[in-house]
Amino acid sequence: MLKKSIFIAGASFIALISCKSNQNIISVEKGNNLNNIEVNGKLYAAVFQQNAAEFQALSAQAFNIATLQLNKILEEQHNKPLAIVSDIDETFLDNSPYAVEMAHKGKSFDQASWTEWTSKGEALPFLGSQEFFNYAASKGVEIFYITNRNEDDKAGTLKNLKKYNYPFADETHIVVRTSESSKETRRQKLSETHEIVLLLGDNLSDFSAAFDHKTTQERMQNVIKNKRLFGEKFIILPNTGYGDWEAALFQYKKDLTTSQKDSIYRNSVKGF
Repeated sequence: MLKKSIFIAGASFIALISCKSNQNIISVEKGNNLNNIEVNGKLYAAVFQQNAAEFQALSAQAFNIATLQLNKILEEQHNKPLAIVSDIDETFLDNSPYAVEMAHKGKSFDQASWTEWTSKGEALPFLGSQEFFNYAASKGVEIFYITNRNEDDKAGTLKNLKKYNYPFADETHIVVRTSESSKETRRQKLSETHEIVLLLGDNLSDFSAAFDHKTTQERMQNVIKNKRLFGEKFIILPNTGYGDWEAALFQYKKDLTTSQKDSIYRNSVKGF
C-alpha cells in the first residue's frame, strides 16, 4: 500500500509540473526517465524547501542546537573575543525562488541572473535564524558572514540582512569571496583576532578545509572522522538543491553536457 501511495503521489506531481510544458521545465522520455535531472531536481528541491513543514522543523532544530551549544560555550573561559562564522545561502537565507525562476527557463545557474536576484535583497529568513544570531549578539559574540557571494552581491546582501534585522550587517562582518572559493583563508584570518566557537553552513566546506575539493568518498570518510563535531561546533542545514556534494559527483568538472550529468546522476544511485 505504501509503495502504491508513493507511486501515485509521484505520478501526480509529474503530471502537475508537466502542465507547464510551454516553459520546458520537465520532459519525459519513453520509460518515464526524466531529462535534465539537474534542473528538475533543483525545482523539486524548491518544492520541498517552500512547502515542507519538515524543512522548517529542521531549521528550527539546527538553531535550537546552536543556542544550546552557545550557552555551554559562554560558561567557559576564553582568551579572545568570541565569533560565530556562518554561511548565508541556504544556511539562513532562502534562495529557492531563484531556483524556480531558473527552472522556468530550463537552466540552473548563471552569474548575471544570480546577481540580479541577490540585488533585490528579498531572500526570506530560515526559521529560528534571526532569534539565534540576535541572541548571540546580545551575549557579546560577533557574527561573521563568510560567504561565496562576490563583491557584486555585497550591496544586496547588506540590504537583505538589514531588512530582517540580522546583527552585524556591515562591511566588516560580511566577508565575500575574492580570489578563491575555499573559505579556509578567510577563517584563518579571522582566527588571528577571534576564537571561532561555532560554524554554521549547508555545505561541508563551510566548516573545514578537510572537505574542500574532495571526492564523494573522501567527503563521506571525513564526515565519519569528524562526526563528534556535528551538533557541537558544526551546525549544518539541509540543502538538497545544490552544493559541493553535487560538484563532487561531477568530479568538479564544469563543462559537462546535460546528458553527461543525467548519466552521472542515474549511475550514482542504487535501486533494488
